[in-house]
Amino acid sequence: MPRIGRHTWKFEHPAYVVSTGTVAGSTESQGPLGGTFDVRIQDDYYGQSSWERAEQKLFEHAVKIAMDKGHCSDAAVDLCIGGDLNAQLTGFFFGLRPFHIPSLGVYSACATITEALAIAAMALDSGFAETVLAGSSSHNGSAERQFRFPTEYGVQKPPSAQRTVTGAGAILLSRKPTQAIRITHATIGEVVDMGVKSPWEMGAAMAPAAFHTIENHLTESGFTLSDFDCIATGDLGKIGHAMVREMLDDAAIPTDSRLTDCGVLIYDFNQPEVFSGGSGGACCSLVTFGHLLNQLASGLWTRLLVCATGALLSTVTVGQSESIPGICHAVVFERV
Repeated sequence: MPRIGRHTWKFEHPAYVVSTGTVAGSTESQGPLGGTFDVRIQDDYYGQSSWERAEQKLFEHAVKIAMDKGHCSDAAVDLCIGGDLNAQLTGFFFGLRPFHIPSLGVYSACATITEALAIAAMALDSGFAETVLAGSSSHNGSAERQFRFPTEYGVQKPPSAQRTVTGAGAILLSRKPTQAIRITHATIGEVVDMGVKSPWEMGAAMAPAAFHTIENHLTESGFTLSDFDCIATGDLGKIGHAMVREMLDDAAIPTDSRLTDCGVLIYDFNQPEVFSGGSGGACCSLVTFGHLLNQLASGLWTRLLVCATGALLSTVTVGQSESIPGICHAVVFERV
């Protein structure tokens, strides 16, 4: 695997997409991408006694869907990599209890999925694995309880807030050429902190990290924005998306309609309480696995850059008036 810059990897043996699994919450199912998800639930408790248990079930179900669609057994999967927003990654680890797969939990907040994809592709490229699962999840109720205020409090939110996506996405990858879509590059982000302190301004906190990673990817890979049919950031929402577009324009990297954001795509802004758009560990997973990869599979697109973004805050750091660092990892999907 050659490193073609300080941040960017080019895979000599690309990771081929075998199958995906997506399970979306009720609000997400009612959005404009609802028809692209494998399962659309109406009860965000998902038949469980708590939001946290619901999230575990969401991830378990997404993994099972991906494995069933790929005709793959537990024994055939060498590694599962992923995470969520819960303390100790309980959504990921507890969701894997029914399976017998070697597992690595990772965390980059809402950028967890692209971190997992980069590591999965690296494991496949190196030959340490032949088949790898990657995935992430989030739940509006469990995230609100952990990071802000439980929804029962009825705390008012400003328009700049973002709605944590309820759902889970999983993807099965193989070292063997199996399908027409493969991961060819990954760019690893740096922690970027521009001093934003409000947990209601996550788009503003993450936008500089997205700009930094996109700029590094283009510089190191030799690609230009015009080489991609779509460049999708993870979950900047309306405010963060406008900011990163302005940053790229100021850096003489002109943007057009091919630059989009998963947090903007997942909701119709006429839906209640979606505020500035979506966020959460499942936001980029659902949109990428349920919608964006379909554009590649259909032949409409040939190359896609996915740049998931994460706000690296916690209740402790917010309580101590710390600023919110952001991070962004990117992966390139190509149609063969």
